[in-house]
Amino acid sequence: MKNIKEYNNIKDMMTDIASQRGEKIVFTNKIKEDKTVKYEEITYTRLLEDINSLGTSLYENGFENSRIAIAGRNRYEWIVAHLANLMGGIVSVPLDKELKIEEFENSLIRSKAKAIIFDEKYVEMIEEIKNRNNTEIKEYISMAKLDGYKDVNMLIEKGKKAIKSGNKKYINCKIGENKMSILLFTSGTTSKSKAVMLSQKNIASNIYALQQSEDFYDSDVNIAILPFHHIFGQTGMLLMIACGVKTVFTDGLRYIGQNFKEYGVSVFVGVPLLVESIYKNVWAQIKKQGKETTVKRMIKVSNVLLKLKIDIRKKVFKSIIDALGGKLRFVICGGAPLDKKIEEGFRNFGIEVAVGYGLTETAPVIAAQTKKSTKPGSVGVAMPNVNIEIVDKDENGIGEITAKGPNIMLGYYEDEEKTNEVLKNGAFYTGDLGYIDKDGALFITGRKKDMIVLKNGKKVFPDEIETIVNRLEFVKESMVFGLPDKNDPSDIQVAIKIVYDENVRKNEYQDLTDEEFKEMVWNKIKEINKTFPMYKYIKHLVLTDEELIKTTTKKIRRQEELKTILSCMSIKNI
Repeated sequence: MKNIKEYNNIKDMMTDIASQRGEKIVFTNKIKEDKTVKYEEITYTRLLEDINSLGTSLYENGFENSRIAIAGRNRYEWIVAHLANLMGGIVSVPLDKELKIEEFENSLIRSKAKAIIFDEKYVEMIEEIKNRNNTEIKEYISMAKLDGYKDVNMLIEKGKKAIKSGNKKYINCKIGENKMSILLFTSGTTSKSKAVMLSQKNIASNIYALQQSEDFYDSDVNIAILPFHHIFGQTGMLLMIACGVKTVFTDGLRYIGQNFKEYGVSVFVGVPLLVESIYKNVWAQIKKQGKETTVKRMIKVSNVLLKLKIDIRKKVFKSIIDALGGKLRFVICGGAPLDKKIEEGFRNFGIEVAVGYGLTETAPVIAAQTKKSTKPGSVGVAMPNVNIEIVDKDENGIGEITAKGPNIMLGYYEDEEKTNEVLKNGAFYTGDLGYIDKDGALFITGRKKDMIVLKNGKKVFPDEIETIVNRLEFVKESMVFGLPDKNDPSDIQVAIKIVYDENVRKNEYQDLTDEEFKEMVWNKIKEINKTFPMYKYIKHLVLTDEELIKTTTKKIRRQEELKTILSCMSIKNI
């Protein structure tokens, strides 16, 4: 067992860690001025000072025991604002900057936030909300200097002066570790999105469990890719701070490769869509250089030697790792299922992968792969302080996943009915289906609500089929769904919508007509069908190059997508 200190709240954790690490760099901030680029190195001492100074200003402006929303890109000011809220007992309300204005405004209204700290890039939406005057917002604070608004740096400077003058009220405030400290709105429509209430104990306990489960070094460099408004991004960011890892910020998804090299990134937390994209790009370059056969042969050789405890991967695949910045050693993936072929593929190159599983309601991780549990296709084992059980199992041992632990949410804000639906006898019912094998590894088979039940009672899990179809080089993404028969609505058949990659279509299949391309896709689907029992055969296909409807965290909005499909009904039968 690692010697890791357990904290009950974020204030104690941050204060203690900052005192220990002092002048160690915790963030690197890129500052662009005209055509020049500067790098600002931020230490733990500076971070704590900025948090306390901003928090002191928020108190002086009347926001003690209040609620403050935050909206913006991943950046240093976002982190300072969020931690200033948490360490002062202010409820932090992180909002998705990509929400439509109606849902964004609705979230502000429902949260009863009294102030919002916003990214100046989104000032037009803020101005519109301000003019509508439907919220309880009293103060609009910009993350950078902006005419007509107070800004974070201005408040930090004022807070520093107040502290020097003897104002220690914020610094000395006590934290209620089991009170609502974060209010998070889940993806959904304005009327249906749920608001999850999390305490500081929820977050601190999850950070403690993750520190015990995974290996992070204080020499690591993390790049903040996952949006901070998402609990996975928030807890991941706090985990890196706790482990002494330096965090840098991406210039955008298009520049990730460049940023990996620029900063010497060694670790990152991502969703499968990103991780798979990076992996596919690696193989695209290998094929382009005509080295596919050589690389595959060396993978076989290195894996044989690995069984003999001889690891040559870093040397043999140095050029591949160099293409990923030269330092990448560890990828953490969660939020949706990751194809085990991708997972194994990164490990073949000497890059460790930890696939995890969790939800907003569990702050968020309840299971993750560790060095002792890396079964491909699984999401690892339960966190040390979490108990996972499978209930209502079928004949194959598949049932609903439930979890108990200190990371389980307080409930849904102002929604006792929905809270009682998922919190029963101290356990959280996830709505996900899965099973636990003899070694304690958890396997996810799909969402309970997405499961397709056929007329004969057989069950089909979309994720399983989508994972295999997505391996086809021309497939960008796919969605499996149940399609009722026109003549007998009770007879459900398996259908799929495939989004093909237009670039692959043009580069690899330019000699095929549209009809020939469709025929080629059908033949590939038929080949995949042969690997399944007959009841899982894909019987209908929708083929398009238009992206599937998704949430801002890149999860498919299945019900909305299905409505679109059924309204068009441009479906071909096999």
